[in-house]
Amino acid sequence: MSELTLLQRQRNPTEDELAGIPWLRLLHPQHRFRVQSEIKVTDAMPGDYVCRVGRPVTYWFGVVEGLLKMSSGNEQGQTTTFTGVPSGGWFGEGTALKREPYRYNIQALRRSVVAGLPVDTFDWLLDNSIAFNRFLMNQLNERLAQFIAAREIDRLGNPDDRVARNLASLFNPVLYPGVGEVLRITQQELAYLVGLSRQRVNEALSLLQAQGCIRIEYGGLRVLDLQALRTRMFSQEAET
Repeated sequence: MSELTLLQRQRNPTEDELAGIPWLRLLHPQHRFRVQSEIKVTDAMPGDYVCRVGRPVTYWFGVVEGLLKMSSGNEQGQTTTFTGVPSGGWFGEGTALKREPYRYNIQALRRSVVAGLPVDTFDWLLDNSIAFNRFLMNQLNERLAQFIAAREIDRLGNPDDRVARNLASLFNPVLYPGVGEVLRITQQELAYLVGLSRQRVNEALSLLQAQGCIRIEYGGLRVLDLQALRTRMFSQEAET
């Protein structure tokens, strides 16, 4: 399967996969009936690119299951990771609205099921569904706050604070309703998103667990104090 392109792996979604799309259930039944027949899903393997910088927009994408990374690179080969996109997250609405080429790469960190809504259908929903417009307004508002927070994270010199803020961004109930209280992620995957070594991420997670912010479970992390992950400066506590 890994030798096939994402487009060649395209298929119709199952009922369970459709049930995992958060905005679909908000639509009027007539709108939902039309739209769900046009949604396609594909199985992305680790390392596959769902979107590439400079490519034209054809779909509005979402993660039914798995974990993707949103990043960009410069001419010097340096890569900047903006955020991770876990299960339940949809992305690229700004690009779809403006019909502009992608300004970032989206890459699978693990085997993932990715859904796509054709951009023409996306536009049709904008013209016909108030519920969809409300969903997108909330999505764009949360996305703006997320990227403002990402700029603040870039200025944090302490690795513990960086890991805490990145974890908090992945537990956003509006952008990623499929996560819930437990994030299925490995330390290596988190290291890719934060830009630290797996060993340093492990140290930070141990500190966050000792502080009562998270609990490390088999195959993932359970959030215990989301507000602390968002606001507490663990670097200052370490110095006292």
